[in-house]
Amino acid sequence: MEDLKLPLPTKLAVSVRDVDIDFEVFADRRAGLKARLVDRNAAGKSVVRAIRGVSIDVHEGESVGVIGLNGSGKSTLLSAIAGVLPTTKGEILVSDEPRLMSVGSILIGEASGIRNIRLGCLALGMPKAELEERLDELVDFTELGDAIHRPLNTYSSGMRARVQFVTATAVTPRILLIDEALGVGDRNFRAKSRARIEEIIDEAGTLIMVNHSLDELSSFCSRGILLDGGRVAMDGPISDVIKAYKGK
Repeated sequence: MEDLKLPLPTKLAVSVRDVDIDFEVFADRRAGLKARLVDRNAAGKSVVRAIRGVSIDVHEGESVGVIGLNGSGKSTLLSAIAGVLPTTKGEILVSDEPRLMSVGSILIGEASGIRNIRLGCLALGMPKAELEERLDELVDFTELGDAIHRPLNTYSSGMRARVQFVTATAVTPRILLIDEALGVGDRNFRAKSRARIEEIIDEAGTLIMVNHSLDELSSFCSRGILLDGGRVAMDGPISDVIKAYKGK
């Protein structure tokens, strides 16, 4: 009898191992810095446990939706995976540098939209010659017209999100983290954005997405993780996790 050969598991892209993330909160914000520098046990200080004992593995090519009520730790978890927030306990291992796209992504307000695209692409490692060759294509994708030459601090949040999206996806990332940054623009732009994300997934990129739109999560993700009070309450097929979330 011939032995059956099982498919080998794909390589781990992200491994979150027993992670806690705590935040110090001070009753008097003005005293916060002084308390940190002078007295670590200052009165009026409390600790918020945003993430508690989270352990998840995400493999290359997976698309994972993170679901939960406001304050459940979704954005905190993505920021920690991206390296923006430190962990209080545990560790996060990644196979490549994650790219975080969120409504709060750092852009240069005084620079124009096109300059932000230039700087962002160069920071992501795109060769200058390739950038010059593709710049018109990237600018056209934003559909911002002449506004692309205006300072970013004159943009609406939706216009900024277009620049963020184009920059974050100009170079196909191995690990893309999206935190509520897709639902902008008209129907045409949303369709283009979805198509671009699908290209990234097809090219064996790894996607972890936070989105309050369950339809968006169902469209992009095959797996879901439900966070409740900073803990993993459920991890399974996206349809099952959405059903459990709706039942809460």
